[in-house]
Amino acid sequence: MKTCPYCSHDNREGVLFCEDCGHPFVGKGDTLATSQLVSEDRANIHGRMTWGTARFDRAASVVIRIRDQSESLRLDKRDVIMLGRSDLKTDNPPDFDLAMYGAAEQGVSRRHAMIKLGEDTLTLTDLDSTNGTYLNGQRLIPNQPRVIRDGDEIRLGRLTFHVFFK
Repeated sequence: MKTCPYCSHDNREGVLFCEDCGHPFVGKGDTLATSQLVSEDRANIHGRMTWGTARFDRAASVVIRIRDQSESLRLDKRDVIMLGRSDLKTDNPPDFDLAMYGAAEQGVSRRHAMIKLGEDTLTLTDLDSTNGTYLNGQRLIPNQPRVIRDGDEIRLGRLTFHVFFK
């Protein structure tokens, strides 16, 4: 067993990322190697580490960029958008079907999470999914909404995408 130093989850031997939180395993044994940034590296990332806005204008659109996919996807304008995957056994597909992006293999549930439009914000809620929903690397507590910001990273199981307000 390989224990994650971040969340203490016991993982199978040979995995490169924690099966629970997604934290990468690097180096020998169960420890993560950290390399020190040189001053020019720090200067390059200093101006880029900013949070996007949490304010969502109703005239804007939600654009999704799935990791390792070349095209961005625009979500339909709805007050509630169900995220998940369809399959041949169910007649009720989600509003945003991730099946064509390998959702079943990536651990996405049929009804995994929900994006809800508030007065001027979007929230993400995990619907008690089997493999969890993560917002910027933090696992969400089921059925507790969290505000989404422009540029946030969302992970459903192991399927990762970014959300943009356009």
